[in-house]
Amino acid sequence: MSRSAPYQPLLLRILHGVSGILAIAAIITGFLVYNTFDGRFGKILIPRISTIIDIHGTFAVFFLIVFPAIALYSFHAGNKRLLQGDSFQNLSQVGRPIWWVSLQRIANTLMLLASVFALISGRMMKEEWLPTGELNHVWYYLHLSAWVVMVVCLAIHLLMSSKVGGVPLLVSMFVFKVRPEDKPSRWWDDLRAWWGNLSANFGVGNNLLLRVLEIIVLVGILMAFVLPLVAGG
Repeated sequence: MSRSAPYQPLLLRILHGVSGILAIAAIITGFLVYNTFDGRFGKILIPRISTIIDIHGTFAVFFLIVFPAIALYSFHAGNKRLLQGDSFQNLSQVGRPIWWVSLQRIANTLMLLASVFALISGRMMKEEWLPTGELNHVWYYLHLSAWVVMVVCLAIHLLMSSKVGGVPLLVSMFVFKVRPEDKPSRWWDDLRAWWGNLSANFGVGNNLLLRVLEIIVLVGILMAFVLPLVAGG
């Protein structure tokens, strides 16, 4: 691997790859669901897929299963890629490197939040709503809104990654090189160290901001699992 290409932790590559594939699959199939049964805001003339709701739901469920892991990783080992205390302030420095980095951090954070709202609203929808023309449910509108935010944030994430790190950064997420200290056999020790330092990371300022956002995301994930059961979904 070239020296100019940054090294990405193996766990990040695995979580990022799996969650990314599932999220993109859910986004694409979500559009196909909208395109098939709604289309009020524009649609594409493509063949109808009769089982598209089931396909979309399958990808969404698998994404829900892996999402807690990528969320926890993002808020701890990957916290530098999320919203910082000066991120919004740095948006005034248009065109400078810090502007690109700050925009990417904000987009990454919004993507986590939008994913939670997409999961909750999707889980609260009924499969029969769209096929029977019931398009005005609040949960459906929330799901559509979350989908739009996810698409925008994903586009910004890819664009800013390319802008900030160029091709080497993008390629670094797909290489198979593993450093000795990054092998899976070390993950358990790393997990115990992370758990032991968790209370120390709960500080003030930006740490507190990320902890609040983390709580919101984790509570949202729990709601995505529990709410459909409580509502009889």
